Amino acid sequence: MLLARSRRRPDGVQGEFTMALVTYVQHDGARQDVDVPVGDTIMQGAVNNMVDGIVAECGGGLACATCHCYVADDWSEKTGEASEVENDMLEAVSAERKTTSRLSCQITMTEELDGIVIYLPATQF
Repeated sequence: MLLARSRRRPDGVQGEFTMALVTYVQHDGARQDVDVPVGDTIMQGAVNNMVDGIVAECGGGLACATCHCYVADDWSEKTGEASEVENDMLEAVSAERKTTSRLSCQITMTEELDGIVIYLPATQF
């Protein structure tokens, strides 16, 4: 369910933001529901809410592949296809690459992604 919340983002911006729900699922099945501002990436949502399993060494610069995730099958079409550069980076992931593998820094939250489920690999290294 979309929410409008007033809060300060880590980049210092204060205001009211539309929030969308992301469920992060650890490799052991533990689930963490997080409200992520529309316009932020799934990676930013994980980092800002201390979700284990997303390392994000390059801070979202599409340079490290340590924000590898698996998009739930029923959501994969809604996130769009990986770019050529993202596909190249996905070749370097340490966990198994699947058809639903994405770099979470490349998935921007939209209202249409409210409720998305993201599975995290056992390792990023």
